[in-house]
Parts: sequence; C-alpha cells; structure tokens
Amino acid sequence: MDYLLDIQNLCVSYRDKLALRDISLRIPSCSITALIGPSGCGKTTLLRSINRLNEHIPNCKSSGHILLGGVDILSPVDVRALRRTVGMVFQKPNPFPFSVMENMRLPLVLAGIRERAFIRQETRRYLELVGLWEEIEGEADSTNGLELSVGQQQRLCLARALILRPQVLLLDEPCSALDPHSTARVEELLLGLKTRVTILIATHSLAQAKRIADQVVFLLNGRVVEYATVDKIFNRPDNEKTSQYINGLFG
Repeated sequence: MDYLLDIQNLCVSYRDKLALRDISLRIPSCSITALIGPSGCGKTTLLRSINRLNEHIPNCKSSGHILLGGVDILSPVDVRALRRTVGMVFQKPNPFPFSVMENMRLPLVLAGIRERAFIRQETRRYLELVGLWEEIEGEADSTNGLELSVGQQQRLCLARALILRPQVLLLDEPCSALDPHSTARVEELLLGLKTRVTILIATHSLAQAKRIADQVVFLLNGRVVEYATVDKIFNRPDNEKTSQYINGLFG
C-alpha cells in the first residue's frame, strides 16, 4: 500500500497542556481517513499540524515528524507552498466577501497564475465539480459568496481548496452546519475525489465516518486509541474504549 503521509511521534502542546501525545500514523494515499473522538480529543489539532496552522497559536509547540511524500514538513519548508499542497476546509464556511469568481481567482493569483482564460476555465471546472456552477447559473462574476446558502458556501470553500490541485485535503467537521441534503452532496463529492486526493476528515458523526471512510482513527485525550479499517472499528474493535465510544456510552 502507498502511504502519502507518515506521522511519527507527533506531540503538540498549548502552554503546559499536551494536546497530542506521541501520535504515529501512516495514512494511505487516495483514500478517506476519518478522525473520530469526543470534543477536545485532538482531532482539530492533528489536522492543523499537517498544514502547520498551529504555529500561529501563541505558545503552541510541536515535536516529532510529519513526512509528506518523504519530506518532513515540520522541518524548515516553504509553508506557503505546503498549503498549496495541503488544502483545508473548516467547520464554518469562510467565503471571502466578494464574488464567487474572485473567491476562486485569489488562490491562483497568490500561486503566481495570472492568465485570465486559464483562471476562468479552472473556476468553471471546479464550480461544476462541486455542483455550484449550474446553481448560480454561471453568474460567478456577479454573485457574492456571502449571498450563497450555507451549504453552497461550504461547497464554494471546497472548490476554492481544490482549485490548486492539492495532494492532501483536510476537512474539519465540514458538514456540522449543513442540512442533510447538503451533507449528502458533500459526502458524494468526497467519495468521487478520493481517487486523486488523500482526504482526512474530522467528524463527530459516526454515521458519516461509517458511510465514507476507508479507515478510522479513534482519538481520546490526545492519544490514538485505535486505528483500523472502517469495518474493523465499527464491527470488531480491539479496544474496549473504542467499543464504548461507537456505542454511545460516552462522548
């Protein structure tokens, strides 16, 4: 099996509080890995470690290694280039307060792309991919991102993250604010994307993890309790804590 991400002995602390404790995981390429566990278990911290967002938090310290394609991204690297390779979509949609076209154009411009025809072509391609192009009737230039529904805003953010063609896509509770219809559309999209992008999704929804994940990481108190295929986690877990969590006995 090909592994794109290899996390080795990762520890993250905020001031004196250890948020992640000796995390070691190998994430298969072109698959969906779900991170599950109760609030505060370390899911978001783990995701933010992979594109180095934690370093913007005062007094946050990390140790260990995260190898992306064999390169340790916790060592001195071009962080802007890293974030083009590792895209992220957050729990709350965060479209920029201007047109859909400008939302899509900005990442390309920041990456040094200026050709208008290419930008327009890629914008349409990825808006079509997430099902937004037809919904806004091609009016990407005149529709403000903030005018979209919450579900549409989240799909716009997903398209914006994908337009740079990342190798890894991180999703932090991307469907928590969405209705069932919008959630189903996002999940369908993720299942279609996994043939070309390695996806990690933090989710409180065990049903969602069961529907879309290939493998599941169960985190508790900043530690990996169990990491296995979705079938094993939900049907034959090795750890009693895993069994208790998936059966709703705590969390």
